[in-house]
Amino acid sequence: MGDPMSGDRSQRTTWTRAPADEVARLVDGRHDDPFALLGPKPGAEPGRPVVRSFQPDAVSVAVVDGGTGRKLASLERTHDVGFFEGPLDEAPGARGYRLRVAWPTGDEQDLDDPYRFPLILGALDMHLLAEGRHLDVHEKLGAQPTRVDGVDGTTFAVWAPSAQRVSVVGDFNRWDGRRHPMRHRVEAGIWELFVPELGAGETYKFEILGATGVTLPLKADPVGLRAERSPGTASVVNGPVDHGWADETWMHERAGRQAPNAPVSIYEVHLGSWGRVPEEGDRYLTYEELAEELVRYVRDMGFTHIQLLPVSEHPFDGSWGYQPLGLFAPTSRFGPPAAFAAFVDRCHQAGIGVLLDWVPGHFPTDPHGLGRFDGTALYEHEDPRQGFHQDWNTLIYNYGRNEVANYLLSNGLYWCSHFHIDGLRVDAVASMLYLDYSRPADAWIPNRYGGNENLEAVDFLRRLTQLIDDDAAGAITIAEESTAWPGVTRASHLGGLGFDYKWNMGWMHDTLNYMRREPIYRKHHQHDLTFGLLYAFSENFVLPLSHDEVVHGKGSLLNKMPGDSWRQFANLRAYFGFMWTHPGKKLLFMGGEFAQRREWNHDRSLDWHLLDDPQHDGVRSLVRDLNEVYCGTPALHERDADPGGFEWIDATDTEQSVISFMRHGSEPGALAVVVCNFTPTPRDGYRVGVPVAGGYRERINTDATQYGGSGIGNAGWVEAEDVPWHGRPCSLRLSLPPLATLVLEPAAH
Repeated sequence: MGDPMSGDRSQRTTWTRAPADEVARLVDGRHDDPFALLGPKPGAEPGRPVVRSFQPDAVSVAVVDGGTGRKLASLERTHDVGFFEGPLDEAPGARGYRLRVAWPTGDEQDLDDPYRFPLILGALDMHLLAEGRHLDVHEKLGAQPTRVDGVDGTTFAVWAPSAQRVSVVGDFNRWDGRRHPMRHRVEAGIWELFVPELGAGETYKFEILGATGVTLPLKADPVGLRAERSPGTASVVNGPVDHGWADETWMHERAGRQAPNAPVSIYEVHLGSWGRVPEEGDRYLTYEELAEELVRYVRDMGFTHIQLLPVSEHPFDGSWGYQPLGLFAPTSRFGPPAAFAAFVDRCHQAGIGVLLDWVPGHFPTDPHGLGRFDGTALYEHEDPRQGFHQDWNTLIYNYGRNEVANYLLSNGLYWCSHFHIDGLRVDAVASMLYLDYSRPADAWIPNRYGGNENLEAVDFLRRLTQLIDDDAAGAITIAEESTAWPGVTRASHLGGLGFDYKWNMGWMHDTLNYMRREPIYRKHHQHDLTFGLLYAFSENFVLPLSHDEVVHGKGSLLNKMPGDSWRQFANLRAYFGFMWTHPGKKLLFMGGEFAQRREWNHDRSLDWHLLDDPQHDGVRSLVRDLNEVYCGTPALHERDADPGGFEWIDATDTEQSVISFMRHGSEPGALAVVVCNFTPTPRDGYRVGVPVAGGYRERINTDATQYGGSGIGNAGWVEAEDVPWHGRPCSLRLSLPPLATLVLEPAAH
């Protein structure tokens, strides 16, 4: 292109323009290898590259020295839309070059060129990501504010192996997918790009040209660490939270504080409706406000744990978080991720564990989400008989794909390690385990042995529980599993799933069925109360009265109880007494502790004004005292998973609808006696056999006046008489209140 010895610049350096067809593909947003075209390319002389840049609508582009700002070259426009290229007149200094872009407005802007920077992900990361064995994906994929070659900016990386082109878009580039196309790391199907001078707080998405050449709806980042406030759907550059944790004591002790022999009483909370600020448009409480108000309340009530309905970012309020799309992002409804970390820290400093509802079973079909992410069934199954939930209109993760399983496993570990979450309550485990879950016979595909077990999901769950055991010391896993699948809490190496606890859905259904009945009919259904003891020690159980029991037309717990208002309250108090003394850890959804009368509504606050009513406040006082007695009485929790920790006194008094039993602790003499009267008839002189003579303290009487009851009872004390009864050497002659539970403890212990 001329004599290189000539004095004219175009004559001093020989260079070749980019192929026109390649430029056309770039301008059209269809180039799959932008680094082959853009950035510095070898020139005629070492250190003096040809620089190519695509700046749509720019008037001119010059290259300047990154250190001094001295002009090194004026690039030639070789495509009308804004493709510029040309050789440098001289080599840049140690800080490399920058681009000086002139816009039609007359403004000039100095920019670092994203296409002059090296590879982002190293060979080991790529190898582990390709194999599905990288458990720190939140540190490698997504948006990472960082510094590359002395320049501050953000690296972006996303898995989309079948995409033809991926770009990162946002306000910073006018949401124009032509401006920041990414490098394709074909060895792992990862697309990556470093965008200089872009920092925390910027919104972004990925624009993807799918496998069939169709541009997909803009996608949120699957590994985004922060999300835009709903109804916005963009991801937000954030980076891992750098919180100064002050919970060393809790973290050191938590394994023992949520072990099978420990008292575990869980308060289940939906953060968006526990409390609101009516004088400010009925807004949500922030994480900071919840750290003050919710933590203080839970501590005062004596619960040992808070269980949060899912806080992973989700687009629809009405899903309560159970259809998440931002698995790595604490929801922005209540504040930024750093504030969520501070909330967890405050819980721990108050001696309260934090459990998280976690949803690896399915995800919604919102166009900005994971569905058909690169134009193919990437995270889900292609066949709807495997990949579509008919009940929820959601998509099912493909657990047999290593990268998908790794994505979910790394996310579960992320919450436990990064935010110090004390346990994952895994949602909808039954739907994961069975290929024919809620499907007609012709709408599912058997496994390779012809069975209905989802073998890939079984393997995934075993890997999850083992991973949490190994890498998140002291954290636990809890299965919401509603079938008779064997060994849910058996160790995985013994053929179980490896969970620490399982929700006892059977106990919940049976006992609520019993409590719904008019007392006159209960004598025919006492097995609903006692049947759970036939299997109570087959797993490590949590007894759940969860949000699922107070929605969808089911009514509140109080309204499930029969009779007039007084009897409803008395029934509920008696039921709580039975629950808190039954083997198994406890879980109660918010509002239940003060007998909220209306069904839960996620769009409004709990009815805190009800506490002005002595009946409602009385139930709250009872729950507080039940937690105190439960936590302070070893017999009521130490042997929850040991059949030797429970002993019937009399389960056969169906005519009077009375049951009585004993709970035993680990130490000799650690004993609690429980008697439940599920009729409104007081029973004076009701005799119960006990193994130990002496005085017994009445620790709980759910009919006490301070709880809103009638005050019938034993004045806090009863002496055992030398009258053998129920096959025991002595007995208690009790005054049984109507619709009430008594808890007594030997005074000598």
